[in-house]
Amino acid sequence: MSLPPSVCIPAITYQLDLTTILPAIMNIVEWAFGKRMTPAERLRKHQRALDRTQRELDRERVKLENQEKKLVQDIKKSAKNGQVGACKIQAKDLVRTRRYIQKFYQMRTQLQAISLRIQTVRSNEQMMQSMKGATMLLGSMNRQMNLPALQRIAMEFERENDVMDQRQEMMDDAIDEATGMEGEEEEGEDIVKEVLDEIGVDLNQSLGETPADIQKAPVNETRVAQAIGGGGGGGNTSDDDLQARLDSLRR
Repeated sequence: MSLPPSVCIPAITYQLDLTTILPAIMNIVEWAFGKRMTPAERLRKHQRALDRTQRELDRERVKLENQEKKLVQDIKKSAKNGQVGACKIQAKDLVRTRRYIQKFYQMRTQLQAISLRIQTVRSNEQMMQSMKGATMLLGSMNRQMNLPALQRIAMEFERENDVMDQRQEMMDDAIDEATGMEGEEEEGEDIVKEVLDEIGVDLNQSLGETPADIQKAPVNETRVAQAIGGGGGGGNTSDDDLQARLDSLRR
């Protein structure tokens, strides 16, 4: 039976999405064969098993210690009642219990040593993973580091820094010219001269207040200087002589 040409059957297409199929396959494989554990996970699993075994040994040892105390009391009670046979049997049981307690202590000590070794291995494994990550990080940073680019950046920075210093000096000079700060040095020198003149006046006044016997020494020195110069007697003559010398030098 043929269909009329106007009737069309839509084509059904299926597209496989690997993102949804692969997790399902992995779950089936893990359920069938078990999940593949990493070394760190295996160490952690063994560590938990050892801890659980140690707790069980501690519980059994506590039970035996309680039983030991009870046997001691029973032996004392049987001895008071004169039951020698019961005392011997209970004594043997007590010796056996104490031996098992000692064995439990030894077993727990051995398990503790194994647990410490596993913990050491876990710590070493963690340290190795940390060093591995740090090494990969340093390697990637070293690969990304471009020494020629760093040198070029340093040279550009130095050049721009010099340009900035030059522009700063030009701006300072322009500001000084605009604000009229060039004459500050001359004004400062004038102020210093005025201060020195004032100090000199004060010194002259203080010298004028000194006693007469202290002023004799400079007077004598003046007279000696006049004698060496071959001048006459008074102070006016020496002043005239000095003025004449200055005039001759100016000529």
